[in-house]
Amino acid sequence: MDLLIKNGTIVTAKESFVADIGVEGGKIVAIGKDLVGETDKVVDATGKLVLPGALDVHTHLAMPFGGTVSADSYLAGTRAAACGGVTTIFDYPIQHKGETILGVINSKKEILVNEACVDYAFHCCITDLNGGEILEEMERAVEAGITSFKCFLVYKKENMMVDDGTLARLLLRAKELGAIINVHAENPDLIDLNIEKFLAEGKTSAWYHYLSRPEFVEAEADKRAVHWATHLEAPIYIVHMADKEGLEACIEAKKSGHEVYVETCPQYLEFTCDVYKREDGRNFVCSPPMKGKESQEALWEAIKTGFIDTVATDHCPFQSYEKDWGKDNFTKIPNGCAGVENLYPYMLDAANTGKLSFERVVELCSTNPAKIFGCKEKGSLAIGKDADIVIYDKEKDFTVHVENMHSDYDHTIWEGKELHGYPVQTYVRGNLVYDHGDFVGKPGLGRFVKREAKINL
Repeated sequence: MDLLIKNGTIVTAKESFVADIGVEGGKIVAIGKDLVGETDKVVDATGKLVLPGALDVHTHLAMPFGGTVSADSYLAGTRAAACGGVTTIFDYPIQHKGETILGVINSKKEILVNEACVDYAFHCCITDLNGGEILEEMERAVEAGITSFKCFLVYKKENMMVDDGTLARLLLRAKELGAIINVHAENPDLIDLNIEKFLAEGKTSAWYHYLSRPEFVEAEADKRAVHWATHLEAPIYIVHMADKEGLEACIEAKKSGHEVYVETCPQYLEFTCDVYKREDGRNFVCSPPMKGKESQEALWEAIKTGFIDTVATDHCPFQSYEKDWGKDNFTKIPNGCAGVENLYPYMLDAANTGKLSFERVVELCSTNPAKIFGCKEKGSLAIGKDADIVIYDKEKDFTVHVENMHSDYDHTIWEGKELHGYPVQTYVRGNLVYDHGDFVGKPGLGRFVKREAKINL
């Protein structure tokens, strides 16, 4: 064997048990007590947890937005992912009018083949059907391993929004192909109405970013998206859920047997809209914004009861000087925050402090994302799976500072966050990429994950 991890507590979505894991050729080849045999490298994980690598299925790396480009390149973002125990990232390339799905995807692959420090996949954002050509091309995209597509119900002025008819066509086409549509749900007309009012009144601080996109503005679009998906009997995945009312609509649809999946993000679990009243409130501006305490409590309850399926980050950081563009006008603040390196440590800290189980964290951050998005070789520690492995020390205390992160941004909303327990090693297909605080992998190690259509939970 190439690698033998001994005496750790293996955590799956269903159970935990002490065993050894043997790795050869990038795959898990053995799990059991007291494994023996010729081994190149032995790691003693006594007293530590051994987890499947996380899948962050929502990142925006090197993404043009708000007059700039998100601060993390593909190299920096995947390096940070590795150092937080994320072994596969999903990026969101955006197709614009006249562009093809595979053309956009292949242009990103050309960069990632040299820069990726962890494995990677794509959801393609569809903004224009190109007279129906995109509906035809979706079949070729699915055959190429792109089995999920995103629709924005917002960003009308940026020419990224789809109307209800386009959403319906995409839902039906995805259903036909065994693919799934991801939806960013907010109502752009209400947002524009609120923004016009606040600017006219001279209300320009970051607090009005939240007030322009309050709970009910997100909830309306959540409910509309779920309405179309359930009546068309098509699967749907709601990204970055942040509000109680929209969440409740998803839960009701789930209870009725509809294929509705819900993602939330660590920032909505940790922060409320009160951050926008802070002096540095502009640094927390993202869309949808953090909401009130009632919504936050509803998200945590849905995590505990199983009605939220995944936790991902919407990682889209910008530099502080770019955030400062909106110091006197919240509409000029580039929308997005950091998170890819904080996802797994944050959720595992919640387990380590008794808020939920370690098995549930694995389910939310690894197993469910892999199943929903067709990553058959990811998401669990089992024989035949990729050896994407995280070793976690429950006793290691860690405080987040921008200086000990591994991205290219100059600030983080997680500054000063204290965590009890932290990853000490990350392996991608058996390759050590993170070791006790240091990135030890190499750009270009990551591989494209070709996904399968229609894997049911």
